[in-house]
Amino acid sequence: MNTPEIVVIDYGVGNLLSVQRGFEYCGANVVLTADPKKILSAERVVLPGVGAFANAMLALERLGLVDVIRELSDRKTPVLGICLGMQLLLDESDEFGVTKGLGLIPGRVIAVPDRGLSGKLQKIPHIGWGALHKSERDVGWQDTLLKDNYQGDAAYFVHSFMASPKNKSHRIADCFYGGHRISAVIGRDNIIGCQFHPEKSGAVGLKILRRFCID
Repeated sequence: MNTPEIVVIDYGVGNLLSVQRGFEYCGANVVLTADPKKILSAERVVLPGVGAFANAMLALERLGLVDVIRELSDRKTPVLGICLGMQLLLDESDEFGVTKGLGLIPGRVIAVPDRGLSGKLQKIPHIGWGALHKSERDVGWQDTLLKDNYQGDAAYFVHSFMASPKNKSHRIADCFYGGHRISAVIGRDNIIGCQFHPEKSGAVGLKILRRFCID
């Protein structure tokens, strides 16, 4: 089996070291770069991210990477967005005013509710382990990044905003916080995103990273 190569976009927003180590543990060769040519020639690309949506989009724009990432979608290159990187895949975000995103998965990024369905206040950001469940469309994970995972597997979340895809078919898995459904994994064609950090989610997350390396 050939060693898979994963290109991780280095745009100054994200914990690249943990992502790099996670993929290397799975046997991948990891390249950290902001070079458009290297990104466009990649077999698989990861868009990490932590922090504010607007700052991340500004960083991508300054490096000339917005159209590069959009071209990856046209080329059918597998792209994995992690945490904020997942949110950037959508059309726009409500965080600190409306900011346009990459527009690769129709939808918007909205705040995680600060009250549960019971009306009780809940902590924001949402930090901790959350169980993964099928989305409301209730389809199997056989042909998805979660092929090797099971319902109830727990992943590690840290976020104050959440993705709200327009099309329910783009929701692959959800978690619950205060009774609210939160998009945990979304996907459209070759574009996929995880709200949680697979690189920080132990054996559950490593299964996801390995699957991305080979699919």
